[in-house]
Amino acid sequence: MRKLVLASTSRYRRELLERLEIPFETAKPDTDETPLAGEAPAETAIRLAEAKARAVAARHPDALIIGSDQVASVGDERFGKPGTVERAIAQLRRMSGKAITFHTAVCLLDTGTGHASTLCIPTEVGFRTLSDEEIERYVAREVPLDCAGSAKSEALGITLLDHIRGDDPNALVGLPMIALCRLLREAGIRTI
Repeated sequence: MRKLVLASTSRYRRELLERLEIPFETAKPDTDETPLAGEAPAETAIRLAEAKARAVAARHPDALIIGSDQVASVGDERFGKPGTVERAIAQLRRMSGKAITFHTAVCLLDTGTGHASTLCIPTEVGFRTLSDEEIERYVAREVPLDCAGSAKSEALGITLLDHIRGDDPNALVGLPMIALCRLLREAGIRTI
């Protein structure tokens, strides 16, 4: 089997990929994640997923590299990883009562041929109307500073939501596994 590399240091993506029980390595991609002017959120996610895969390609010749990125948005406003408690609280206040779309892209790059296949899976997340007290209590308990949109649906963040609508619940966590399995099978990797 060809070497498989996850171009990410995200523990969430690593844990999702481990579910497949396929050996893989991880590599840190050094990628500028700044959106380009006029770029739609889904386009940003797709571009960055491929950029992350290509950023580690030279270190892994003749491998299959997985890159992924997620951009959360409503209208023109984007919600990235907050990084601080204050920004997490501010994000959740802005998202309260709104439906946010999480665009999660995955790229499978064949470093032997240079061919990259990318897919983007949108997930709509409806946040219920949240009180300041609920937001502050949630952020203090879960400390969601390393996830886009400041809420972890796979944990206590589920209490903040009215609904989740999408084709792959794993996409919201950070890696669209259904799409990735399809790309792996197309590349000749057995997923079961």
